[in-house]
Amino acid sequence: MTTEVSIRFEQKVKAFIAKNCLLCGKRPVLVALSGGADSVALLRVLLALGYACKAAHCNFHLRGEESDRDERFVRALCEQLQVPLFVHDFDVPAYMQAHGVSLEMACRDLRYAWFKALLREQDCQALAVAHHQNDNVETFFLNALRGTGINGLTGIQAKNGAVVRPLLCVSRMEVIEYLRDSGQDYVTDSSNQKNDVKRNRLRNVVLPAIEAQFPGAHEQLGKTISQVQSGAALYAEFIERAKDEICERHDEVLLVDYGKLLEFTNANTLLFEILKPYGFNYAQCSDVIRAIGGENSVGKQFYSSSFTLTLNRTHLEVFVNKVKLECSYGIDLCNKEISTPVKIQIQKVKPSEFGLKSCNGKDVIALSAHVLEAEKVVVRHWRNGDKFRPFGMKGSKLVSDLFTDLKLGQREKDEAWIMEADGRIIWVMGYRASALYKVSPDDDAYLVLRFLR
Repeated sequence: MTTEVSIRFEQKVKAFIAKNCLLCGKRPVLVALSGGADSVALLRVLLALGYACKAAHCNFHLRGEESDRDERFVRALCEQLQVPLFVHDFDVPAYMQAHGVSLEMACRDLRYAWFKALLREQDCQALAVAHHQNDNVETFFLNALRGTGINGLTGIQAKNGAVVRPLLCVSRMEVIEYLRDSGQDYVTDSSNQKNDVKRNRLRNVVLPAIEAQFPGAHEQLGKTISQVQSGAALYAEFIERAKDEICERHDEVLLVDYGKLLEFTNANTLLFEILKPYGFNYAQCSDVIRAIGGENSVGKQFYSSSFTLTLNRTHLEVFVNKVKLECSYGIDLCNKEISTPVKIQIQKVKPSEFGLKSCNGKDVIALSAHVLEAEKVVVRHWRNGDKFRPFGMKGSKLVSDLFTDLKLGQREKDEAWIMEADGRIIWVMGYRASALYKVSPDDDAYLVLRFLR
């Protein structure tokens, strides 16, 4: 006979599933079933609510006979409830050695990889796992003690992709009462009683002490987490709007207008939220904010594992780290086209066949055909100290000074190409031609070079 305790528990879970759109339709639900109180209650309540269920049990063989006991219990329970069961044995030590991960991470990787495959093979709508309100509170405290940001204080999400958590609305005590009321037994993992890991110490020592001093603390903390989740959603919306206001993307480069950035009260936090996906931490973002407007700040760079941030005159540039190759590429100007390392079209013409006005001196230049007499023509990246004699100028100029005059960003400088003949620069490609090999009235022919970016 269904009692008031069971009815209340089941209705609470039903309402939570509906509110968070966790499950729908008639496709089966795959339940991660360890045999412990939480997962057994999860299976029983989903069956009571009319969901077709299939169960998956992982045997990691880490607790000797106890691990095999859990498997025997799960098999018997699923046979009694007429629930299809899938069991998999894992070699955790071998995985740890092969991948260099911790015990906890190895178990997580193995079980979720298997669950994902089962979801597909069994055509299940979702994987239901048995995290409840107490687990959520534990996660809240663990993240707070690590110094997390606002997202870390939102606890465990009710839905994450195909993973759903229907029991987040109930406490551990409610789970035990539901099982007791149903006359349903379960197994206990002895490792959960050992206080050798932080979560167990929090679960077995700290939170019971808080509950003793502040009765109902778990429920109130659950409400706090819910409010933080709502605040985090609003926070995320604000961040996205701020990004639209101060950020632009050009090809693979993120540009952040730091004039607009500094108008925000908490520019450090906003910059961190913008740059977090690029691997920059909060301390680096604070350093960037301090560097803006400082002496010799233009061109200053900051690095994450995969990205470079450069401070320019008006913007921060963020782009993928690229190794700047120091090698030179020999080219033959007798060819009609160069394809490596950059694309250049080459046309040999007579003065009467082509108007020099078509040459802009940047992407398209004209050279005297005498350049073909050079022994070696190469294309390479620019280097500090490079100097050339710009067309139309008297004397020489450092390439770096040219870049400064043009107000180029660091990325543009790093990606700039130089063409030189017999060791002398004849073209800062895309920016300025050299006076060397300039076309003269006495030339019978000349070369027109087009740089195709």
